[in-house]
Amino acid sequence: MSDDERRARLAVRHALAPAARAGSPEGVARALTALHATEPATVHLACLARGDSLTVADVDRALYADRSLVKQLAMRRTLFVFPRDLLPAVWPSASARVAANERARMAKDLVRAGLATDGGAWLDRARAEVLTALAGAPDGLTAGEIRRAVPLIDVKVTVTPTDPWSASRVLTLLGANADIMRSVNTARWFTARPRWTLTRHWLGPAGDLPPAAEGYREIVRRWLRSFGPGTEDDLTWWLGATKTVVRKSLADLGAVPVALDGGSTGWLLPDDLDEVPDPGPWAALLPVLDPTVMGWQGRDFYLGGHRDAIIDRRGNAGTTAWADGRVVGAWVQDETGVVRVRLLAAVPPDARRRVESEAERLTARLAGERVPTAYLSPAMRGDA
Repeated sequence: MSDDERRARLAVRHALAPAARAGSPEGVARALTALHATEPATVHLACLARGDSLTVADVDRALYADRSLVKQLAMRRTLFVFPRDLLPAVWPSASARVAANERARMAKDLVRAGLATDGGAWLDRARAEVLTALAGAPDGLTAGEIRRAVPLIDVKVTVTPTDPWSASRVLTLLGANADIMRSVNTARWFTARPRWTLTRHWLGPAGDLPPAAEGYREIVRRWLRSFGPGTEDDLTWWLGATKTVVRKSLADLGAVPVALDGGSTGWLLPDDLDEVPDPGPWAALLPVLDPTVMGWQGRDFYLGGHRDAIIDRRGNAGTTAWADGRVVGAWVQDETGVVRVRLLAAVPPDARRRVESEAERLTARLAGERVPTAYLSPAMRGDA
């Protein structure tokens, strides 16, 4: 499969080409398997980029009223927004892996910091006290309210000066373990100040969960539908798991190997081998950490020579401007909220007009509201 066809698939599968755009936030999340939520604005901006009439209010409705999209810590210790029906697969697999690693690290830190002789027992007690506090608060509590209700976790654990942690890390662990979850946000849509609540209060009884292997298989199936073809390395990185897990999932799904430009081997679902239709010309402006940019480890087929301008040293993607399946620049907002595109290469006039049209469209939809970010790529800073 050529890079040209991979770019065509990306346009159609990720709801980026005009004819493929989604009509709801749920449709966007399904198209991408999951949405990055490290920065809350990413969720909203990713949806706005893929739906002609979608609004911030539509995304908030899906997250907080309908609860059809749910925030959950999972792959690579990253916060995602998942379609609700995918959670039973995520909880026993990707989330459970994160929770186990996090618990082991925190238990060691507690002992090293001299706060406990048995870090695991301390965490068990903290969990019980937090769950008790939340059981009596069906509308949820903020992190500050939980700290006051559970003084045990109102501590600062400093093992190294550069990596201290406190009560919020306990809540993160319980969230990864699916004991609790982020419910309503008490701040504006681009700032994260959630209330925490018991999972059963937010979503109802969980029911029986599948074995971890089945959970991984379902996540891999959806990833292949969204991002295939991808390599084992792509999947292992994105999933935050091992090649053993990835290979078993691919085998169980009957995934089909295909040769990619450059000589590597990609994988597709057995019922997804047909060539996708030509998506036609398109342009898009995607937010920091957008799922499309962050979906593969091997990104040359859409980033070309712009990796260092778009991806920071920690692997985080800044904003991106796209033209016909390739990243051609980044975008920022000026002091008045107007979206400005910073091109990294010469772009044909028609493609440039489409990119500028997307900038005008996003400027109008944000209506002067400036969206902050902690992830400024070299291209966004004007250093590229």
